[in-house]
Amino acid sequence: QVQLVESGGGLVQPGGSLRLSCAASGSFFRIMRMRWYRQAPGKERELVAGITASSYTNYADSVKGRFIISRDNAKNTVSLQMNSLKPEDTAVYYCNGLQGGAEYWGQGTQVTVSP
Repeated sequence: QVQLVESGGGLVQPGGSLRLSCAASGSFFRIMRMRWYRQAPGKERELVAGITASSYTNYADSVKGRFIISRDNAKNTVSLQMNSLKPEDTAVYYCNGLQGGAEYWGQGTQVTVSP
């Protein structure tokens, strides 16, 4: 079964940058559509960015121009480069994958943007 493990979360100052990574197990990563979601306490989980197997990307309006999603199929990883971070970016960020009608989730990694 597919396992997704996020890493790279932490505490950063407003305007700073952080890079999240998601490592996937299994042999089907190359054909998986990958996404990053985030959820703040008391808020709904929201889609942040997505990337297809062919590396087509899409972003939530709130992060366009600031975040970049990418994938490295040789390493079975998907990353989220977050720049110009704002306090409202504070949330638990989750890696998500879709393959063969099945959906997989990582455990989440905390991102806190604060002075």
